Amino acid sequence: MTAPRNGSSTGLPNPYPVELTPPDITPYAKGTGSIPYIWTFDSGLPGPHVALTAIVHGNEPCGALTLDWLMKRDTRPIVGKLSFAFMNVAAHEAFDPDLPDASRWIDEDFNRLWAKETLDDPDRPMTEELRRAREVRPWLDSVDLLLDIHSMQNKNAALTIAGLLPKGRDLARSVGYPPLVINDQGHAEGLRMRDYGGFGDPTSARNAMLVECGQHWEKSAEGAAMETAIRFLRATGAVAEDFGADWMATRPAPDAMQFFQVSRAVTIETDEFRFSQDWKGLEALPEGTLIGLDGTTEIRAPHPVTVLIMPSRRLWRGKTAVRLAEPVAG
Repeated sequence: MTAPRNGSSTGLPNPYPVELTPPDITPYAKGTGSIPYIWTFDSGLPGPHVALTAIVHGNEPCGALTLDWLMKRDTRPIVGKLSFAFMNVAAHEAFDPDLPDASRWIDEDFNRLWAKETLDDPDRPMTEELRRAREVRPWLDSVDLLLDIHSMQNKNAALTIAGLLPKGRDLARSVGYPPLVINDQGHAEGLRMRDYGGFGDPTSARNAMLVECGQHWEKSAEGAAMETAIRFLRATGAVAEDFGADWMATRPAPDAMQFFQVSRAVTIETDEFRFSQDWKGLEALPEGTLIGLDGTTEIRAPHPVTVLIMPSRRLWRGKTAVRLAEPVAG
């Protein structure tokens, strides 16, 4: 499959109804400091700097809706600092419900730019995403505990991407939702924000989790984002233990937690990648099952139980087609 010119749209018909309306975030443009769309509140008491980020991708409105709700409730930390950050604002503003996938980014994927050598490269062509990443970087360097809110291409259960390190799994366990937790090594295309700096350093106390809240535009993604945010704020101690109790009273108890370890992120190497079936994600396949073909190279399930994590519809050279995982003890 050849990538569309702007590198953003899938080039495929949208199979899902658009049930979410992205919020107007222009009232948050000023921010509390020198960086637009980032709001930081200081309790005046010792404690970590806790942050929630949304719209790293402009076609993922559930995070923006969650931050809008938190801001309208005048949510403030009881210890440390608390930040709410709207990231790829230009892509969010470009959202079109008739072409809802076309605003994932403006020029390139904001969530593949977070390697130091990428951010510091003076010869790298300037894009809207690189400009914004460099703008928000000094703020991100001050964050101790990060929740980065995302959503998925296909309808599926919400899950946490906990990164490569055990500390990511520990943070996900302390939050307790979503019940599915994935440890993985990221993407060959570039480093994610959740793995940036101390978040990806085993010797650092800084930690991050990335939540995938379900299909981008389904109503339930907003609920998953809201519950994750409330539980994260409680778990980090940024708010009281009963924060959001009125909203949480409407939510069912979560299932028992399950943990998965990704052994391989399948990076597409040809322009002729195709899946053997229309995989949606979380299929549990026996070892040897044909998953797809990259040109003439077969991709087969490597584990006795191989779980497919977020198979992509953007089957372009250099992108991650799917992640292959196996169940592990928590």
